[in-house]
Amino acid sequence: MAFKNFIFGKDEDEEKEITEDEYYTVTAEEVKNGASNKMILVEPRAYSESQAIADHLKARNSVVVNFKRVTQDQQRRIIDFISGTLYAINGDLQKVGEGIYLCTPKNIDVQGEITEEIEDNDGEEW
Repeated sequence: MAFKNFIFGKDEDEEKEITEDEYYTVTAEEVKNGASNKMILVEPRAYSESQAIADHLKARNSVVVNFKRVTQDQQRRIIDFISGTLYAINGDLQKVGEGIYLCTPKNIDVQGEITEEIEDNDGEEW
């Protein structure tokens, strides 16, 4: 194959296969231009804003979503949509607080964990 390419050149029909790691790898040029590694804060007001959140994640940016402006039903639908996006890009979703979630793409490592307050039988917080 290499000899054929040397004599005749590369065949235009041959397409370079792009692996997932290459697709989501951040180049120095992208970092320099600010195309990635941003933290985006979002307070959606409707389900229609789910796509914008997914677009930020596809651009390899972290997104903090505060659901205080939507109903429980809308929150559930938005989380379902975002979860699908995160599954597709091997990202992660973590609950940070009441109605606040951190969405991170594959290129961001999150260390540590936030635990929720647990009430005992008497109603006292731990």
